Amino acid sequence: MSEFENVTAPPPPPPSGSAPQEDRTMALVAHLLGIFTGFIGCLVIWLINKDDASKAFVTDQAKEALNFQITVAIAFVISWILMFVLIGFLLLPAVGIANLVLCILAGIKANNGEAYRYPFALRLIK
Repeated sequence: MSEFENVTAPPPPPPSGSAPQEDRTMALVAHLLGIFTGFIGCLVIWLINKDDASKAFVTDQAKEALNFQITVAIAFVISWILMFVLIGFLLLPAVGIANLVLCILAGIKANNGEAYRYPFALRLIK
């Protein structure tokens, strides 16, 4: 089975009970930091919480945010390159607006305790 067959994995089953408010807030911060810091903020949150089994929700959401921000960074680079043929001038704002909207939606869902999956993201970090 190829690793690319299941590109959009379903969210993991929720842990026993709902995630604590502190974990939901950290997941919210991981998603919203992507707007301001790109992939760096998500990476820091993921690295801090990845080894703690009690922080499974935070780790999952930080990893999801990190994968999406890496995808957005790649899209920004491609849009910048395409500016030389003028289509990049349309793509660059579209990528920025999509990043803003999807990060806010993900933050709201994560704060409600729901595992959010971005509609399109390269799953580079597993």
